Amino acid sequence: MQDFQAWRVPAAGSEPQGGVSTLSTADLPEGDVRVRVAYSSLNYKDALAVTGRGKILRDFPITPGIDAVGVVEASASDAVPVGSWVLITGCGLGETHDGGFAEYVRVPADWTVPLPTGYTARQAMALGTAGLTAALALTRMEAAGQGPELGDVVVTGASGGVGSIAVDILSNAGYRVLAVSGKPEAAEDLRALGAAEVHSPDELGLGSRPLDRARFGGVIDSVGDGLLARLLPHVREYGNVAAIGLAGGVELETTVMPFILRGVSLIGISAANCPRALRLEAWRRLGTDLRPTDPERLVTAEIGLDGLWQAAEALLERRSRGRTLVRVAAQRGS
Repeated sequence: MQDFQAWRVPAAGSEPQGGVSTLSTADLPEGDVRVRVAYSSLNYKDALAVTGRGKILRDFPITPGIDAVGVVEASASDAVPVGSWVLITGCGLGETHDGGFAEYVRVPADWTVPLPTGYTARQAMALGTAGLTAALALTRMEAAGQGPELGDVVVTGASGGVGSIAVDILSNAGYRVLAVSGKPEAAEDLRALGAAEVHSPDELGLGSRPLDRARFGGVIDSVGDGLLARLLPHVREYGNVAAIGLAGGVELETTVMPFILRGVSLIGISAANCPRALRLEAWRRLGTDLRPTDPERLVTAEIGLDGLWQAAEALLERRSRGRTLVRVAAQRGS
């Protein structure tokens, strides 16, 4: 047994009740593989869990953190050898199963993904669930016929974690990207990531008709609600719209006209519970043709476990952009 540090939430509540605690490896949940964590990352779900503003956590006490990367220290699976570097995203990690805001995690072997070739642990967490989500969105859009020839792809919430990665990988894949952000100060960074144009939602000049002038080849949307509803009528024939988030709200008031008159597809993306084969393929592509130009450039902040509360507040209040890394045991990792 070994003691370690973790951000622990003891019980449910509308206010944050968690903090850094000392646990023992004997306290870890059941699993085939014990991983010594080097980095995690702060996602929207994590911010809701840490602050108590969303019903993300299901069992208590629990350690949040839906991402983790580290080295395997003990394994009962021949497929995941001791000493190998792995990453874990979703699968209930940090929601129903103790997560990545800890120096150790123990998980089922099939939750792990080998660290992609050419990535350091830090670079892998610069992507994390956000990178997996962006890659799944493009992978599924392309499976439905998306291609650069259809025209501009709109990325909403482009200054956020998923959005900034989507801008990067889309532009590298040959798409012309129209980035949408409510943060004017993010425009220069988004252009550096490959955006051909950067606009605020109001600058798009979207109408309210159920079917409007076809302007966009596709959309990767992390906002939802009214913005998604206003974009759908402007998507070209057989374009695809990937819904990946709800930063603007959960409602979607629309009509069937874009779907039955233009063949537009609305594709839902759930990185947390996607099939393992699809997860492995998305990470494979993130290591090859969808690899971001410079994963480190996506990182805008790095914190320790004791900085989680402040960083989570900043994310939910839209005062942060890009990716926030959580340095769990950096002195032990790479």
